[in-house]
Amino acid sequence: MTAGAETVIHVRGLAAGYGSRQVLTGVDLAVRRGEILTIMGPSGCGKTTLLKLLIGLERPVAGTIHLLGEAIGALDEDRLARFRRRIGMCFQFGALLNSLTVGENLALPLRELRVVPESVIAMIVGARLAQVGLHGSAENLPNELSGGMRKRAGLARALVLDPELLFFDEPTSGLDPVTAAGLDRTILDVRRRGGTTMVVVTHDLASAFTISDRIVVLIDGAIRAEGSPREIEQCRDPAVAAFVGRRAAAAATGGDARFVAAHFDGVRGAQ
Repeated sequence: MTAGAETVIHVRGLAAGYGSRQVLTGVDLAVRRGEILTIMGPSGCGKTTLLKLLIGLERPVAGTIHLLGEAIGALDEDRLARFRRRIGMCFQFGALLNSLTVGENLALPLRELRVVPESVIAMIVGARLAQVGLHGSAENLPNELSGGMRKRAGLARALVLDPELLFFDEPTSGLDPVTAAGLDRTILDVRRRGGTTMVVVTHDLASAFTISDRIVVLIDGAIRAEGSPREIEQCRDPAVAAFVGRRAAAAATGGDARFVAAHFDGVRGAQ
C-alpha cells in the first residue's frame, strides 16, 4: 500500500441507532486500496454496527457510504446482492454449514452464482484451502475442525470469489495466543499475495497491532483516534489511552505471548 493509493471505502457523516439509542455519530472514514484498517474499541462502542453498515446489512440514519465507487445506500436489494459478490466476509465463528464438508462449503457460492464451470471448482477450492494452511481438509466436516481451523476455512470461503474488499468480524476471538498469532500471519500473507483491501473489527489489541496499517478507535460511537499502530500506542487522548493500556495490562498479566511490543516488532517486521 502506498500513500497515494486509491480510496475504495469512503464514509462521511455516518450516524446510526436503534430506536431512541444513538450508536454512531458523525463517523468519517477512508480506506485505501491494499490497506488493512482495524476498527477497535470497548464493548458497545459501535464497531459491529459500523461493520454491518459497511457491508449493507443495516442502513444508516444519516451519512453516506461509498464502496468501490458505489453508493451503498442507493442500491436496491437486487443490486446490493450483486454488489456483494465483490466483497468477502469472515464471520466471527466461521459460519460454515455443518451439514456440508469444508470443500462443499467453499464450493457453494461458486455453484450458486455459476461464476466458473463445475470442472474448475475443485481446483479453486483446493487452492484456497492451501492458501490458508488447510491443504487436505476438503473432505472434513466443520465439527471435525478445531476453532482456529474453522476460522481459516471461513477465510478460504470468503476468498473463493476473489473479493476486492475483505471484512472480518473478530477473527481471533476465542483462539489461544499461538493459534491467533498463526491466523494473523495468514491474514498478512493473503494481503501480501493478493493486495486485498481489508477492514477488521476486533477487540484483540495484539492482533490489531500486528496486522494493521492503520487503526481506528471508536469510543461511545465516535472516532476518538486514528493512525498507525505506533501512533495509537502513543495517543494522549485519555479514553484511548485507558482502553489501550487496559488491554495491554490484561495481556501482560495473562502471560500473552502476543503482547504488543514483541508482536509488533516481530511479526510485522516479517511482512
